[in-house]
Amino acid sequence: MGQSPAQFLDEPPSSQTLTPYDRQHMVLYLRLLDSARDGADWREAVQILFGLDPEHEPARCKRIHQAHLARANWMTEHGYRELVRESQRP
Repeated sequence: MGQSPAQFLDEPPSSQTLTPYDRQHMVLYLRLLDSARDGADWREAVQILFGLDPEHEPARCKRIHQAHLARANWMTEHGYRELVRESQRP
């Protein structure tokens, strides 16, 4: 099942550090990365993961998908480092 629209923003907050939003949506980010890796169509991903209808709001749905996928990719390149540092603290 997808998430309800109240659970996500159209665009994740932009920050050079992990945000509470990132932490709350970690599973969503992982599922987006998996769907991109598997070659899933963005329309299918946005419908399943966000619970949105891409036929009804194609431009908004595409923006939401792209923005969250970009943040998910940022997590794989930068954000994960904060998680590693936190896990190594006594």
